[in-house]
Amino acid sequence: MTAGSRERRLVELALTLAAPLLLLGVWEALSRSGAVDSRFWPPPTSLWGETWVLLRDGSLLADVRVSLVRILGGFLLGAIPAVVFGLAMGLFWPVRVFLMPIAAAIYAIPKIALVPLVIIAFGTGETSKYVIVALSIFFLVALNTMAGVLAIDRSYRDVARNFGASGSDLFLTVALPGALPAVFTGLRLGLGFCLVVIVGTEFIAAKDGIGRFIYDSWQILAIKKVYIGLIATGLMGWLLTLALDLLERLALPWKAAE
Repeated sequence: MTAGSRERRLVELALTLAAPLLLLGVWEALSRSGAVDSRFWPPPTSLWGETWVLLRDGSLLADVRVSLVRILGGFLLGAIPAVVFGLAMGLFWPVRVFLMPIAAAIYAIPKIALVPLVIIAFGTGETSKYVIVALSIFFLVALNTMAGVLAIDRSYRDVARNFGASGSDLFLTVALPGALPAVFTGLRLGLGFCLVVIVGTEFIAAKDGIGRFIYDSWQILAIKKVYIGLIATGLMGWLLTLALDLLERLALPWKAAE
């Protein structure tokens, strides 16, 4: 790594940390000054004691772990077939014309509204959590993948066909590599949807998880615990996005270089 690259990385790290630290600093100042009601907007520094208690007894980490398993399980369950369907929709116009009305209709429905139907179909166990997360990202990832395939220069597909490429060859050597940037864009957006949906689902149809932790804390007006749960959710989203960014760097090394 060159000196310029190291300097760039340090600047990136500083800017990455600056925004959340600035937000926390403003929040702390407003709460300490009385500009906002500290009963409902406790200063961030006052959360450390309660956070330490929750970490020491393991309850917070247990809820985070449960939610992470649900997010990752549902994410894989929805993303993998979504990429396949998106590639097929982008490559073959009959598939695209056949599926687009369904995709457009279901994509527009707030996925949290589907929770009652999913619970009726799959019960209140873990399966329903995985299914609702998968549904929340399926069409988002599929449509982004389709758009990525359609953006590929058609000459690449023509060249592949001229060399005798089969349908699976077009999938693996033309459509998938060419659409990967759009696929990762869809995955990144879908990851945010996963968090929103699983937290909302845990509010109403779970006995554990970070969403349930937040809801139970709100029920007894344990305001500090509510904020701890929200911060934990934000950290989960940030770390999952960092992991996806790392995967994208590995899959698209030329994009990372740019």
